[in-house]
Amino acid sequence: MGRIFISVGDGDFATRRFEAMGAALVQEVVRVRDLVVADLRSRGFEVIAVPDELGEDQTVAWINSRDRAGDIALELYCNAHSNPALRGTRVYFIAHNSDRKQHADLLLLSLTRRVPQLIIQGALPDTYAELGQISFCRQLVPPSLYLQLGFLTNPDDRFLLQNQRQELAQAIAEGLGAWSRAVAEGVQAPAALGQTMPPAALPTPVNININGRIYGELGLMRHGNAYVSVDLAARLGVDLATVTEAQRLTHGNVVYLKAIDLRQSDISVAWEAATRTVNIRTILQLSRSFHTITGRGYTTEVQLLMFLKTYNEVGLSRFPDIARLYLEEGMNEGISYDIAFAQMCVETEFLMFGGATRSPQNNFGGLGTVGGNPEGATFPSRRIGVRAHIQHLKAYANAEPLREEVVDPRFHLVVRGSAPTIADLTGRWSADPQYSDRILAILRQLYETAGLL
Repeated sequence: MGRIFISVGDGDFATRRFEAMGAALVQEVVRVRDLVVADLRSRGFEVIAVPDELGEDQTVAWINSRDRAGDIALELYCNAHSNPALRGTRVYFIAHNSDRKQHADLLLLSLTRRVPQLIIQGALPDTYAELGQISFCRQLVPPSLYLQLGFLTNPDDRFLLQNQRQELAQAIAEGLGAWSRAVAEGVQAPAALGQTMPPAALPTPVNININGRIYGELGLMRHGNAYVSVDLAARLGVDLATVTEAQRLTHGNVVYLKAIDLRQSDISVAWEAATRTVNIRTILQLSRSFHTITGRGYTTEVQLLMFLKTYNEVGLSRFPDIARLYLEEGMNEGISYDIAFAQMCVETEFLMFGGATRSPQNNFGGLGTVGGNPEGATFPSRRIGVRAHIQHLKAYANAEPLREEVVDPRFHLVVRGSAPTIADLTGRWSADPQYSDRILAILRQLYETAGLL
């Protein structure tokens, strides 16, 4: 059986808003990790604790440099949120990987049995993370999962973490043990009678289908992840300079990269297990200009509502007309309501309003005032709030005149047409260096959910 790497992370982007709690967040997880390591070693597993002082990229490189056939890797972290009611345990896995989804379910099943008081949110593809991907899931060579133990800002989750630490550790250890055995069986499966068993962990060939036609070159499957040649990726328009070495492998003197990373170039990727085929779609049902703020939306009101429901059903019940308002106001001003809706999800945290603005303000775009009110602008109704958001986007997107009376308090202060694309909003709408990436990640999720990407 392979070894088990266990790392402690500092959580996703949300936890960085709580830097004062950072040390406490990490320390609580370290205590759980140490118990998991001790439990697994008592069961006869070889466990390697990743040094805590390593950063995200260093952790990936450290594990990859030590990888052997049959190894697995888990990162543990606690989340935090300004809304103390938010809680829950979830496991992220690399998107479009059915094997890894099953591995994540093994962990969650063990946690459910041992600690039934946990709120299990399920196994989620890493495309549901705030930036649309998780490096620990994407860039590691061995199979990997990213386990959120809960929210330290929630009193119930915090109580479980601090008072049922032993039960949590035992559950994680049991889940890791089951996962390790499942991977070992796949790597070391017995050969058929009269056949030679293939070397462990060698890549196996898979088919590639591009826009409905079988491609002439085969891809590879390793650790449950599909790979395509860098030559094919380049032909599809992928900027290879943005793909790190950790995401590549060399086989037969050909360099390959993970197929899922084509998604960052707005290429649809799906895995068909029955035929062992990577299905790639480049002729999308929507225009390549969907990064441009000026234009149309592609989703329906129902698709917007269903997408929001998956994140915050309570928020949707409080703002049942939010999708219709964005669709109507966006179409009226010639602004992509899909982009505006995705930005609303970022600014309001899917209508949970965990930032500076509060729900009664009807401020869905995080708009400021001329006077510099720290709470931002307030609008008399939901429609006017959405209209102000659309108007502010239009001010940045183009120099076309408004079709409605100005309700955006800072419309006249914007240099018209200075930010025509999503990427241009970073540093203008928000100082967050990953602001545009967060909007784009949600927009891609929306289009995938709607079957457009």
